[in-house]
Amino acid sequence: MFPELNDLLNTTPDKVEQGKLTLLCDAQTDGSFLLHHFLSFYLRANCKVCFVALTQSFSHYSIVAQKLGVSLTTARERGQLVVLEGLKSSVDVFFRAQEEPHPLQFLRKASAGDLQPLYEFVQEALKPVDGEEAAWRCPVLLMDDLSVLLSLGVGAVAVLDLVHYCRATVCCKLKGNLVALVHDSGGAEDEESNTLLNGLSHQSHLILRVEGLATGFCRDVHGQLTILRRTLSQPTVQGERRLTYQYKIQDKNVSFFARGMSPAVL
Repeated sequence: MFPELNDLLNTTPDKVEQGKLTLLCDAQTDGSFLLHHFLSFYLRANCKVCFVALTQSFSHYSIVAQKLGVSLTTARERGQLVVLEGLKSSVDVFFRAQEEPHPLQFLRKASAGDLQPLYEFVQEALKPVDGEEAAWRCPVLLMDDLSVLLSLGVGAVAVLDLVHYCRATVCCKLKGNLVALVHDSGGAEDEESNTLLNGLSHQSHLILRVEGLATGFCRDVHGQLTILRRTLSQPTVQGERRLTYQYKIQDKNVSFFARGMSPAVL
């Protein structure tokens, strides 16, 4: 995890908020460092984590987590981490018998809209087990990333339904947290992507949006982070708090600073 980001969010592994939906969004840049932060953060916080990894292999996430001081292999072996490795599982789908259930079963169907098996996988992974409840602080679902489902032919409404049911189970029923990454294509004509992003933004308690610099590439400033906290009981501007920072990604850390206040510039 990145200590400076924890400071900006006013949180530590010792004081984890519960029942929250966090939306990670990137536009014209790679925001995966935020996902890596939350994965290592919740494992350090001793939470039970279900990780739906649709974009990279387990070894990729494991290498990055190791740089951040967390072993995903150890966490998985002791039952703290449950991983759905999308790249590997998508191949397994086509070699299973038709009647055998699979979280990514929609890949074999003509109408790619049935995400119920994926929801059932999450539900089973985070289901409280006798004797295990005391071992973990709270359940957490991480999804990287939901935009992949759109590219596989799943409609935005079906993805929003999946998030709705996961949020009802994880955040409301189990008092845990949900973190999802989504790409903003930035195209007004991409209705499915816009519908997904707007729908998720509407129900999120915290939105972290990273964007590339409008001026283009810079060696010392890699992008801009906007932190938006929302009070869902007040879906108005008065119920929002917005902060904006610039950042630089380093080998094992990310530095944040006010706009125009990069140490390299000063």
